[in-house]
Amino acid sequence: MAHPDRRICVVTGSRAEYGLLRPLMEAIGAEPGLELQVVATGMHLAAEFGHTVDAILADGFVVDEKVEMLVSSDTGTGAAKSVGLGLIGFADALARLAPDLVVVLGDRFELLSAVQAALFLRIPVAHLCGGDTTEGAFDESVRHALTKMSHLHFVTNALSARRVVQMGEDPTAVHVVGATGLDLLTRMDKMGRAELEDSLGFTLRRRNLVVTFHPITLDQDSGTGQMQALLDVLARLPGDVGIVITLPNADPGGRRFTEMLKDFASGRDNVSVHTSLGQKRYYSLLALADAMVGNSSSGISEAPSFGIATVNIGDRQGGRFHGESVIDCPAEAGAILAAIERALDSDFTGTVNPYGDGQACGRILAALRGIDDLGALVKKKFHLLEPS
Repeated sequence: MAHPDRRICVVTGSRAEYGLLRPLMEAIGAEPGLELQVVATGMHLAAEFGHTVDAILADGFVVDEKVEMLVSSDTGTGAAKSVGLGLIGFADALARLAPDLVVVLGDRFELLSAVQAALFLRIPVAHLCGGDTTEGAFDESVRHALTKMSHLHFVTNALSARRVVQMGEDPTAVHVVGATGLDLLTRMDKMGRAELEDSLGFTLRRRNLVVTFHPITLDQDSGTGQMQALLDVLARLPGDVGIVITLPNADPGGRRFTEMLKDFASGRDNVSVHTSLGQKRYYSLLALADAMVGNSSSGISEAPSFGIATVNIGDRQGGRFHGESVIDCPAEAGAILAAIERALDSDFTGTVNPYGDGQACGRILAALRGIDDLGALVKKKFHLLEPS
């Protein structure tokens, strides 16, 4: 059998990012002339976060390399050490795989390791979801650093494209494609209410909230006070409101958040807590929910496609472009309660998601087809904007 022309290596380190990458991985695997390589790292390999590499395998993908990098810590020091371990692991993994292109998505610190290794190995990088802003988290700086070490940019919207170009990237290397997660959302068969309840082990209520709240990594207390304000509000909601919680990422402060959430759920029969829902259960839940609450990017880019409101708390997603169904509110109990009440009383079924039409993967493959020599991408020039 003839060897494929190009090896495309997709790196994934978390459940949420994998859900966004999965449709692109499927598209690469089905594209003639491309060979998909998969590297799993970070939270995927940790039992604490659900060992979600199993979900990748269950979806039919081959995991070519596993890069262990997370140290057992809940601090910034631990995150920094994890990046160092990851750089060593990715240097070996990418040297063995010898891909023609590395693909990463978003802003997780694990990706710093992968992209730095690719830089020194002279492997070009395609970065998805650059140009976004999250002013309350160190993810903001990670994302922009990844942009500067990448060679192709597949962004979700025109504003993000402008930001990437403003950072000195060649406009011809910046492609507005939309959010890849919407490609899967539009075609995935979703569970009905009874099937979902059975899978969750939880009876949905008359009204239901999906809650995801991650640490605010630039705050001194990682946002513990904000989390407590949210929990105080959730405790005041009536019993006919079901609350399904997904636990936070492996960020500094994440373990404390997990303890707080589990303590809150204890003894409350209208609350259900999950380490990882998986993509099908997650989208099925959003399809039946009345609102999403927290500070996750999913509430900005995916929830609007279900015609539900998002209560976006605090500044973790500060500055991120979003549509009319997203209700921003300060991380204060009174403001959070008012925003949740507004979300439950409003009708957003006609919302148009500004993050795309579910055709992002086709646009990405078309851009790759138009590049004759991927290796030539490694030599970049700084694109200087003309004076206004």
